[in-house]
Amino acid sequence: MYRYDQYDHRIVEERVAQFRDQVSRRLSGELTEDEFRILRLQNGLYMQIHAYMLRIAVPYGLLSSTQVRMFAHIARKYDREYGHFSTRQNIQFNWVKLPDVPDILDELASVEMHANQTSGNCIRNITCDEYAGVAQDELVDPRPYAEILRQWSTFHPEFAFLPRKFKFAITGATQDRAAIEVHDIGLAVVKNQLGEVGFRVLVGGGLGRTPVIGTEISAFVPWQDVISYVESIVRVYNQYGRRDNLYKARIKILVKALGIEEFRRQVEAEWEFTRGGPCTITVEELNRVAAFFEAPAYEVLPEIDAGVVALQSDNKGFANWMQRNVKPHKVPGYASVVLSLKKTGVAPGDATAEQMDAVAILADRFSFGEVRITHMQNIVLADVRQSDLAALWQAAKQLGLATPNIGLLTDIICCPGGDFCALANARSIPLARAIAECFEDIDFLHDIGEIDLNISGCVNACAHHHIGHIGILGVDKDGEEWYQVSIGGAQGNNSSIGKVIGRSFSFGQVPEVLARLLQVYVEARFDDERFIDTVRRIGYEPFKDYVYASPVEDDKELAGVDYELLKAGVPYDMPYYSPRF
Repeated sequence: MYRYDQYDHRIVEERVAQFRDQVSRRLSGELTEDEFRILRLQNGLYMQIHAYMLRIAVPYGLLSSTQVRMFAHIARKYDREYGHFSTRQNIQFNWVKLPDVPDILDELASVEMHANQTSGNCIRNITCDEYAGVAQDELVDPRPYAEILRQWSTFHPEFAFLPRKFKFAITGATQDRAAIEVHDIGLAVVKNQLGEVGFRVLVGGGLGRTPVIGTEISAFVPWQDVISYVESIVRVYNQYGRRDNLYKARIKILVKALGIEEFRRQVEAEWEFTRGGPCTITVEELNRVAAFFEAPAYEVLPEIDAGVVALQSDNKGFANWMQRNVKPHKVPGYASVVLSLKKTGVAPGDATAEQMDAVAILADRFSFGEVRITHMQNIVLADVRQSDLAALWQAAKQLGLATPNIGLLTDIICCPGGDFCALANARSIPLARAIAECFEDIDFLHDIGEIDLNISGCVNACAHHHIGHIGILGVDKDGEEWYQVSIGGAQGNNSSIGKVIGRSFSFGQVPEVLARLLQVYVEARFDDERFIDTVRRIGYEPFKDYVYASPVEDDKELAGVDYELLKAGVPYDMPYYSPRF
């Protein structure tokens, strides 16, 4: 992974010293909260309901075991023994005290980490495919380009005060696992007919109050020119993006207002002045950065491990874990393993200090000391020998990190919601727990297959509910929390924005609503058809009609779901079938 040079060290150390002085002046009263607000946001420090929250950058989701141990240390010393991994591949600490923040940043700097540009109207942390460098379908490893873009965007003087926050995502594989279509700028590595490497560039995607799928602005930008091209995009946005209305300040609004043809014309006109200039990436610079991402010392191993095959046959729990949590690797004899942060009863994305310390040990033992954070709020060990999978599974089980639900209904994406965030209209975490408890039967989850369920506490969509196969949004109705349900959203190569099925529901009604949606799905699906494919084939109306066909009970009883009746298609309103709350 990338290591800081003298310039990285200096810029981070000077920022820490600067913020230490700013905090001191705030504590003394020399700075008012209004004056301090923009300064703390530049350092990733938010004021939430109960305390300050500090968001730490994890560039393109890549960590060393040493850095993970630092997270565990911060959780113990400065927080309440845990951290929360977000959909931006960052980590958040929800209970920090203001006087401690400079010390936290100083300790982070000692392991080459920071909180710069994790907030504010600037270019935020650049996210990436969590399987970059190891995926079988990868064309080119995107991590060197992500690092070069990170260096370009860090403290870029022209883009420190954009109209609104600005987000990049990048992938180098044929399958988009970085959700590039719903970012301000999405980058995909491609090759032209001559085999030359370049980028397909999407612009104007985003979620929040106005969800939009990004539009292709260029089918091929040579890799040497990618910085100057995206800089031209951001420059046009910075000049013409709205600053009079917070809700209309994102680049997606500008692209829509101008139209993609006119926006492209302006970008390319700007590009004429900068292409071939100082922002051109040289072969030497690309090779310098790429050297940090050289493959580890893989062994020559059999493509299939006989012990793993035998254990899969003998142990259903291991077989389930292999099916959902173990991903293919480009090197024979290796696999990538997802450690689930979605155990029933735990807030999605949360990891305790003990778990983080243990993950660091597992990374050193099984995966060359490297850890990846996914935008699905899980953890990946990318380079595990197949012969080590059984031992890793046993260790992960002991830590509560082996739930075999990756990509299934209870692999819920969830923001902190009303328990922490001052912007939220409703609680997300308790609802995620209730749903996970209601549908915790692993056999049932495997039977119904892949379903993305995303829960956001407000329209800012931090949990990306718009692109969940089932999305849940917290809304305020007369001072009470209610939940709007949408279906048909998706991320990846065929992204789509979900459609709201109708009026909102109370907290206690949501599990029953999900059960009714699943009832329609299991009755209508073809063999092995995914939920999203069934929705696209039969449309929204059958789901909507069944959900609202009869009153949805606000069920406070802890009655178990009869999964066999659900799978058999027994009508939901029969008295012996009641979802668990």
